[in-house]
Amino acid sequence: MVASDSFAEFLREQLAPLGHITMRRMFGKTGVFCDGFMLGMVTENTLYLRVDDHNQTAFAEAASYPPLNYEKEGQLIDLSFWRAPERLFDEPEELVEWARAALAAARRVATKRTTPRRKSKPRV
Repeated sequence: MVASDSFAEFLREQLAPLGHITMRRMFGKTGVFCDGFMLGMVTENTLYLRVDDHNQTAFAEAASYPPLNYEKEGQLIDLSFWRAPERLFDEPEELVEWARAALAAARRVATKRTTPRRKSKPRV
């Protein structure tokens, strides 16, 4: 389920210190983007922030919740998005800190995807 209009507007306002925040519906959810990088996803008005190896320890509190996932062929596939604790919505500065860490992870993911892989040299 996608984000409600009011929740999407709330997130835009709260995350504005990061840059230009946009929302886009995708796969039955809402992607949260900052300057073109997807830092989060919303489903049923629950915010999930992008994680990677660099920010997992900072998001230790979020690890107590199941990550965003979907079912494929009878198995749950976990995505690299962890649920933001509800308390962050009462602490806007900390929410922005978490979102900034998620944005950094989103940039690292984008860099990995756009970095051309070296072709191996043929063996003689």
